[in-house]
Amino acid sequence: MTAKKLLLLCFLWLCPCVLAQHTAIGQLEEVVVSDTQLRDFTISQTLLKLQDSVIRRNAHSLTALLEYTTGIYMKEHGLGMVSSPSFRGTTSSQTAVIWNGININSQLLGQTDFNTVSARSFNSIAIKAGGGSVVYGSGAIGGTIHLNNDLKFTKSFNNDLQLYYGDFNTSSATYKITAASNKWSVNGGFTKNSSDNDYKFIGKEERNTNGQYYNNTVDLAAGYKINAKNTLKFYSQVFDGERHFSLTSPNATKTKYQDFNTRNLLAWTSFLGKFVSNVKLAHITEHYRYFEDINREGFSSGGVKSYIGKYDLLYLPTSKIKINAILDYSRNSGLGSGIQKKMREVSGASLLLQYRITNRWDAEISAREEASSDYKSPLLFAAGSRMVFVKWYQLQWNISRNYRIPTFNDLYWVGSGNPDLKPESAYQAEISHQFSYKNIQMTATGFGMKIKDMIRWLPTNSGNWSPVNTDKVSVYGAEALLQWQRKINNHSFRCNGTYSYTVSLDEKSHKQLFYVPYHKMTGAASYSYKRLSAYYQLLFTGEVFTTSDNNPKYNIGDYNISNIGADYNFSKKNIWLLGFKVLNLWNEKYECLDQRTMPGRNITVYLHLNY
Repeated sequence: MTAKKLLLLCFLWLCPCVLAQHTAIGQLEEVVVSDTQLRDFTISQTLLKLQDSVIRRNAHSLTALLEYTTGIYMKEHGLGMVSSPSFRGTTSSQTAVIWNGININSQLLGQTDFNTVSARSFNSIAIKAGGGSVVYGSGAIGGTIHLNNDLKFTKSFNNDLQLYYGDFNTSSATYKITAASNKWSVNGGFTKNSSDNDYKFIGKEERNTNGQYYNNTVDLAAGYKINAKNTLKFYSQVFDGERHFSLTSPNATKTKYQDFNTRNLLAWTSFLGKFVSNVKLAHITEHYRYFEDINREGFSSGGVKSYIGKYDLLYLPTSKIKINAILDYSRNSGLGSGIQKKMREVSGASLLLQYRITNRWDAEISAREEASSDYKSPLLFAAGSRMVFVKWYQLQWNISRNYRIPTFNDLYWVGSGNPDLKPESAYQAEISHQFSYKNIQMTATGFGMKIKDMIRWLPTNSGNWSPVNTDKVSVYGAEALLQWQRKINNHSFRCNGTYSYTVSLDEKSHKQLFYVPYHKMTGAASYSYKRLSAYYQLLFTGEVFTTSDNNPKYNIGDYNISNIGADYNFSKKNIWLLGFKVLNLWNEKYECLDQRTMPGRNITVYLHLNY
C-alpha cells in the first residue's frame, strides 16, 4: 500500500464526516419550500442537505459536488462528458433527480446527465438515500437528488458574481441576483462554462483529443404572495450545451452532442385552515442532436415534451397527524430519429400518513397506485419510523417497494424496442442509527434490496439488440457519515467524510454488477481564521469491474484523489473573495470508466463578489 493510501485511510478513520445535515429540511417563516414532501415526510430515511460553502467549493459541476461529498459513485466519460450515478449499487436509471418537486429524469434514457445540470443554479441541494417512488415516481430506487430554488419573502437585494479560470483554458462565470420584499421574491441567474479540455495524459505524450465543451444555463425563480393564505410561484430553467466526445484512440471518428433542455413550473399554494393545497403545472422539454462524424453534415436527433400536473392536499387534523393526498398526471410526447413519433400518459394517486405517537416516536406509511397507457404498474408502498431513545441517540427504519418504468428508447426504438416490457420492481429495507454528542454527529446505516425484472439490452437471434426483463439483483451494504466541528475564538475547524460498502450481485451469475465499487470514501478538513479559509479534500474509490463476468483483466483499479484550496475575503462587510484550488494534488492517474482517463494535477483561480 502506498504512503498516499495510508494517509488517506488514517485521515478518514480520524475524521470521517459528511458536509451535510442529517435532519430534515426545516421551514423558516420567510421561506417558501418548493418540495414539501421532502420537508414533511422523510422522518424514517437519511436526508443530507449540502451546505452553501460545500456547494461553492465543488460548484463547477454537479458531478464533482456529489462525488466528493456523498457515497454515490459517479460514472464520468471524461471531464465534462456524460456523467451518471450509481447510488447504493443501482444503475444510473434507478436514481431520480427531483427539480423543485418534479422528477426530471430523461424520458428517452431514464436518467439525468449530471454534467448538464449546474450546481450553482440552486440554493438548496439535498440527497435522500433509499426508495422514493411513492412520491417521486419512476427511477427513485437507489435514492433521489433534490435540486431546489427556495424563495425568501424578506426585504433584500443582493448581487452575486463568481468567476473561475483554470488549466486547459477552462472558464466559468455565474451571476445571480436576489430581490425580495414581504410580498414578492425573485431569484435569477446565468451560468456559462467552457473548456478546451485538452489535458495531457499522465505518463504519456498524448493529450485528450476532441474533448472541448461549452454550456449555458439561465434560471429564474419568482414568487408573489397574493394574500396571507395564497402564494404563487414560478420556476424556469433553460440549458444549452455542446460537447465533443473525447476520443479513445487517435484514429477514432470525431463526434459531438448538443443538448437543449427547458423546464417551467407554476405552483399555487393555499392555506385553508387545517388544509394546505398545492397545485403544480409543469412543462419540460429535452432535445438532442448527435453528430456521428463532425466533418459531415448529417446528424440524428430526438426529443420529448412532457406536460405534468400535480395536486397535493395536506390535512392536519391534530398536532400529531399529517395526511397528504397526491394526484398527478403526465403526458410525454416523443419524436426522434430512433423512436419516430410516440406518446404515453401516466396518472397516479398517492396517500401519505404520518403520526406522532409520542414526543419521542414518529411513524409514517404511504402507498401509490397508477395507470399507464404502456404498462401495468405494481402497487407501491413505504413504511417507517423514527424513535428518539435518548437525547444523543435515535433509530430510524424504512421499508418500501419502488419501480422504474421502461424508457421511450426501451419501448419504441425502431427495430429494437420491446413494447411488452414490465417496469423494474424493487423491495428494500434500511435501518439507521444517529448519534449526536456535543460537536460530533454520526450516522450508521445498513440497507438491503431485491430488484426484479431489471431491463437489459441483449442480442437477439437476428443479431440485433433488444431490451428484455431478465436480471434479478440483490443489493446490500452499509454507510457511515460523521461530522465534527469546533470554534475557538476566531479559529474554526471542521472535519467531514463518508464511507460506503456496497455489494450488488446478479442472482444468476453471483457476480458484482459492473461499475459498482465495493468501497468508496470521501473526506474533507477545513480551517478558517477571520477572513482566511483553507480546506483539504479527498476521495478514495475501490476497484470496479467493467464486465458482467467480473474478468479481473479489465478491472479499473482503485484511486485516491486529493484537492486543496484557500481563499481570502478582502471585505469586512460583504464578500470580496479571491482564492485558488488545486485538483488532483498528487497527480494520480485514474479512470471512472474504462479508457476514459481523467485529468492530472490542475489549478483554478477564482473571484467571488457578493454585495
